[in-house]
Amino acid sequence: MYAAVRKYEGVTDPAEAGRLVNEGFVPLVRDIPGLVAYYWVDAGNGVMVSTSIFEDETGASESIRRAAVFVRDNLAPLLPNPPQVMSGQVVAST
Repeated sequence: MYAAVRKYEGVTDPAEAGRLVNEGFVPLVRDIPGLVAYYWVDAGNGVMVSTSIFEDETGASESIRRAAVFVRDNLAPLLPNPPQVMSGQVVAST
């Protein structure tokens, strides 16, 4: 399995960002082959984190690509700072 994690800081309206992600991005990520799970987390203090888990690296890479396009086209005013993006192989899980 592979994970893609994106951390967004300086989120101006977490509730609206969550609504837009749920309505717009979740359907996009759901269509990526090999999706195991997707989470959008409000970590407080203007920080939000997304975590995508896929069966393979190809799916994780595609989720990073789709997220960048979705944020650019739909969330730019709410997520003014570029995200910290990390991805890699899952080496332990439960």
